Amino acid sequence: MKYIFILILLLTSCTFTVADAADSNTVSSTVVTNNTPPTANSPSVVVNNSDVCTSGYSGSVQTQVLGISSGVTIKDANCEMIKLSRSLFGMGMKVAAVSTLCTDSRIFDAMWMAATYCPYMGAIGEDAKQGWLDNPHMVPEGSQVFIAMAKQEKELKIIKEQEAIKQAKEDKLKQQEIAKEEKEKLKQEKKLEKQKQKEKKQLLKELTVEGKHDNAKKLIISGLALLLLL
Repeated sequence: MKYIFILILLLTSCTFTVADAADSNTVSSTVVTNNTPPTANSPSVVVNNSDVCTSGYSGSVQTQVLGISSGVTIKDANCEMIKLSRSLFGMGMKVAAVSTLCTDSRIFDAMWMAATYCPYMGAIGEDAKQGWLDNPHMVPEGSQVFIAMAKQEKELKIIKEQEAIKQAKEDKLKQQEIAKEEKEKLKQEKKLEKQKQKEKKQLLKELTVEGKHDNAKKLIISGLALLLLL
């Protein structure tokens, strides 16, 4: 009976040990999945016609979530101007061809500096020059020649205004000095007149006292007094 009991204990211990070992085993696994989005490719913009002054541009942006691509065509105004001018020149319209080129401020300035002025409303040469000077608003925007001329005119206008203000101040001071001199002169004249009248009265008084008893002298005194009062 004792041996049976010991055998049962041994079997029980082995069972718990195997169970604990089975509970302590772990299984780990890693699954790798590639979720990268496809790359956004720039579209191809092709301009086949050589008479069309356009250029193609494209671009794209790719993020982890979103990709964007686009393409555009941009017009070249300088190319169009040259082609139009060549076409007009080829048809014999030389003045019109030059006028087309003159819409560019750089060509306008070059023609002006060379004294071969751009045509203006059918006029050429000096007549065209005068037309541009009389109508500066018609000059191509950005003309350095007319910008410099406008700046110079503005500076001359400011100088003239300053000179006019200075001249006005000088004239005002001069008028004040003249008025002051006239006032002083009038004051001196009044003073002299007053002194003269006083002297006349004093002389008349003295002559009158001395000639009381002499009729002839009295007449002389009266005549002198009249002359003095005149």
